[in-house]
Amino acid sequence: MASGAAKRYVQAIVEVAREQQSFDAWQQDLQRLGATVEDRAVATYLHNPSVQSAEKKKAMDIILRDAQPEARNLAHMLVDGHRTGIIPELAELFDEAVLAERGIVMADVTTAEPLDEEAQQAVRERLSGIVGKDVELRMHTDPEIIGGLIAQIGDAVIDGSVQTRLRRLRTRLKAS
Repeated sequence: MASGAAKRYVQAIVEVAREQQSFDAWQQDLQRLGATVEDRAVATYLHNPSVQSAEKKKAMDIILRDAQPEARNLAHMLVDGHRTGIIPELAELFDEAVLAERGIVMADVTTAEPLDEEAQQAVRERLSGIVGKDVELRMHTDPEIIGGLIAQIGDAVIDGSVQTRLRRLRTRLKAS
């Protein structure tokens, strides 16, 4: 579940990106920044209280040397607010916001085993028919669901897993 702070930052970034028609640039900048701060050494440096904010900002400027000035300003704000830990979340939420701007929704789909491209396309089309929008899939595997799939789009969950069906059957049998 996304933090409230991350959602607010992303809303502001979306407004700026919409005004400047710079969604692709923002997406690239946030992905670069997100990937960099997920590195353990960089994260440790950014969270180290003995490192001055000015030094952390210089590091952000190096990471974002080719980025738009607004992205560097955002990085500075996150350093000042001690919120660099939400950067990977910002990148992910912004990716979803870009898809939404383009009329596409992101679906997290979990299956017991990896699906081939043909099966993924079938899932994509089925979910698209349900939500009435184009769907992008983010695939996950979890052998514990045994079979079927679980799809999450926003707050909605479609659970067609064998694990859940067995759990429901067990509950009904116990109730009988």
